[in-house]
Amino acid sequence: MEEIMHNSTLETIYPREATIMAAICACIFSVVGVVGNFITTVALLMHPKLRGHVTTMFVLSLCVSDLLFCSINLPLTASRYIKQQWTLGPRLCQMFAFVFYGNEAVSLLSMVAITINRYTLIAYYDMYSQIYTSTKIWVQLLLIWLVSFGIMIPPLLGVWGQLGLERDTFSCTILPKDGRSPKKYLFVFGFALPCVVIIVSYSCIYWRVRESKRKLEGRSKLGGQTAKEKEEDSRLTTLMLTIFLCFLACFLPLMIMNVADDGITYPWLHIIASILAWASSVINPLIYAATNRQYRAAYGNLLKFCKNNPVTKRTTWGSRTVGHSSNSPNYGEKRNPLNNHPTKL
Repeated sequence: MEEIMHNSTLETIYPREATIMAAICACIFSVVGVVGNFITTVALLMHPKLRGHVTTMFVLSLCVSDLLFCSINLPLTASRYIKQQWTLGPRLCQMFAFVFYGNEAVSLLSMVAITINRYTLIAYYDMYSQIYTSTKIWVQLLLIWLVSFGIMIPPLLGVWGQLGLERDTFSCTILPKDGRSPKKYLFVFGFALPCVVIIVSYSCIYWRVRESKRKLEGRSKLGGQTAKEKEEDSRLTTLMLTIFLCFLACFLPLMIMNVADDGITYPWLHIIASILAWASSVINPLIYAATNRQYRAAYGNLLKFCKNNPVTKRTTWGSRTVGHSSNSPNYGEKRNPLNNHPTKL
């Protein structure tokens, strides 16, 4: 009798049509996201030029994060929406929330790192190769993952809030414990603050690029870069800005609904906002393919390799070439052959 009442309550919160739609979307996004992010990861690692880009390292971090989300969180999400309850036990529920919020933080902090990288390239071009050495890049990547999942350890251990099941919405999330919850603080420092940093950084990038064009218009070189390099870096910056704006468009509705409609007065809007948030882990490969020529070349290179083209295989695996863009951590050594301390990726 109690179970019947509980299921009835769930149906009044989320209409059955809404949960079915959510489950279908979760299944589709899981398959598309796993395939898309896996192909992107392999394509970037196999492409000689992109493999040497600093930005590629952070893009790979983003791909791995999305791959984990699509392969772990989305299948479990589909299951709970189909059954309209969580049936996999409290431990797995805690790990679900841990991976979900940790991956979200990794994605956002990876975008922060990409944005700072773009700004450093434009504003401090002469120091760029010194700032972004191979060791420092790996340290940044390690910090991104440690901080992202480290902030979830207190609620995981029950020290500050707790991870568990919200029965009214059958969702595994951050719950209050002893009247204390880190949810608002995590929202401010884990979502709002990184977004502000990204927005400010891209604003500064826009201002610096505008000033450079105004002062150096008509010259063959801009700030030490050739015109071709400048155009390439500008396209890459535009691509990363597009990724951030899409991420913001996907996650902002969910954040707004969680704050403005905590009592779930509009269940359909919550479902739609959740689906949009899941889409953020799927759309990045589509953005890469649609907006950047080099990334399309990487996908094409992988496709040729899969067709067992011997020329492509020899080019991909035999070449020692890394990117000659200013975005490469080895760029300083390439421009200065007298440097006896090359940076290794």
